[in-house]
Amino acid sequence: MKKIYHLSTCDTCRRILNELNPSSDFILQDIKNEAITTEQIEKMYDLAGSYEALFSKRARLYKERDLKNQNLSEEDYKKLILEHYTFLKRPVIIVKDKIFIGNSKKVVEEATITING
Repeated sequence: MKKIYHLSTCDTCRRILNELNPSSDFILQDIKNEAITTEQIEKMYDLAGSYEALFSKRARLYKERDLKNQNLSEEDYKKLILEHYTFLKRPVIIVKDKIFIGNSKKVVEEATITING
């Protein structure tokens, strides 16, 4: 499977997609227009090893709900990501059995190497 979960209104996601220039065999899913399913988040979990790794602590709602002062479990992270798309650390890039989460320079470089060789 080759898939990229992104947010089309996010400048960073757009910049990364332009850098990656994914081939037409990639499926692009705009998580605002097409919500993440339980099956999809569980597949991401299988590759990432935790829901916390997929969770964005930079999301506005994270601060608004004062979640940093709560002791969140893996199940809490999963529920929050399914509840609102902004809780997913973006972009999430899946290439076969590899997952790349977020927009750090290192992650984007590794994804680029994997995608483009």
